[in-house]
Amino acid sequence: MKNNSFDISKGVDWAVVVVYVLLVITGIASIFATTYRDESWVTGFLSLQTDYSRQLLYFAICAVLAVFILLTDSKFFTATSNIFYAIGIILLLLVFPFHTDVKGTKSIIRFSGFQLQPAELCKIFVNLALAKYLSSANLKFNQLKSQLIAAAIVLVPAVLTILQSETGLALVYFSFFLVMYREGLPSFILVIGFSVAVLVILTLLIDQNILAILLTVSAALFIYASRRQIKRSKSILTYTIMIWAVCVGIQRFAVPYFFNNVLKPYQVQRIYATVGKDFQVDTENMSEEDIKKMEDKKKAGNYNVKQSKIAIGSGGFWGKGLMKGTQTRYDFVPEQRTDFIFCTIGEGFGFFGSIVLLGLYLFLLFRIVRIAERQRSTFSRAYAYGVASVFFFHVFINIGMTIGIVPVIGIPLPFMSYGGTALITFTVLLFILIRLDADRQMILR
Repeated sequence: MKNNSFDISKGVDWAVVVVYVLLVITGIASIFATTYRDESWVTGFLSLQTDYSRQLLYFAICAVLAVFILLTDSKFFTATSNIFYAIGIILLLLVFPFHTDVKGTKSIIRFSGFQLQPAELCKIFVNLALAKYLSSANLKFNQLKSQLIAAAIVLVPAVLTILQSETGLALVYFSFFLVMYREGLPSFILVIGFSVAVLVILTLLIDQNILAILLTVSAALFIYASRRQIKRSKSILTYTIMIWAVCVGIQRFAVPYFFNNVLKPYQVQRIYATVGKDFQVDTENMSEEDIKKMEDKKKAGNYNVKQSKIAIGSGGFWGKGLMKGTQTRYDFVPEQRTDFIFCTIGEGFGFFGSIVLLGLYLFLLFRIVRIAERQRSTFSRAYAYGVASVFFFHVFINIGMTIGIVPVIGIPLPFMSYGGTALITFTVLLFILIRLDADRQMILR
């Protein structure tokens, strides 16, 4: 007789599953290495009162969720994408009246001893909703209206997250623009975005007047070099003047306004410190309490990065061994179980261990891209690129801030940093992709 029973392992990319398990186990071991004290480790794991025991519990919950997802029909995710997105927006709105202030962030809802951070979970819902929209029948993504709708799907939760004092998490949502680029967003939009980023950095490094002069000279030289083309088409001159005006406006007005009125002083100081400049905050209109908070955050941020570099550097090539690191073992590095967990790898397993960890992440990212390109469905492909974009952003920013090359914005390292919401979010993101890939012969909309 023909067996019609559902096989959970059919079509599953086990290489991705193995890398996932390795990363989570490495994360639990790192959390154990930094938080274990003198208690019996068996009691510590069974008590659910230690960070490493709770992370193990979260892993068990994730394992159940992973099995549930693998048993779910792929069509469920397309049918409920918009519903989940609406639920995510509602959760983000509920944060405002019911949030708990934890270390300066107002993005966490606490109930019955558990904490929920909707801004983390919403990455799943945004990815599903964006993939659903991009796979819509008769969608013409080369039209401005379609591009604006896709951007709104991403930017609405990003703005709500910023209002909850979670600028770092909000920036993660911008990684979804890479998905839009893969699905037909004109490349010049990404070029404009990259150019604006470079202009902002130059604004921080160069005096405003000098930069304005350099922009003017550059525009004049371009006009001179293009004088023959300008004789045939005056639009070149018009566009050049418009671009020059926008650039000068950004560096003289937009950047100062954003830094003075949108970002908080300690965030501005971190950005300036990253580019190697000191920033003096105008404290005349600030209360003593705000000044003290700003100074404390500045000292904490500088101290964190300094201790992080010391911890990673002290590991040498082979490392000191698990639980033998002095910087991470004795709490010299704050947040070493969450945002700065990479320090534990650097100190305990050295350069070799750090390269192996980066190799696992690179393998995972390349594997996800490969999975994306073999999909027949636009929904599955767009979702897969969303997963890759989110993971890449988290890995690059998290490791970058531990070694001091990007500002400290406080985002977790996927599958390794302590935290139930983050681990569940990354797990669900990944296993929905595995489920979609298992049904890659199916056309989903």
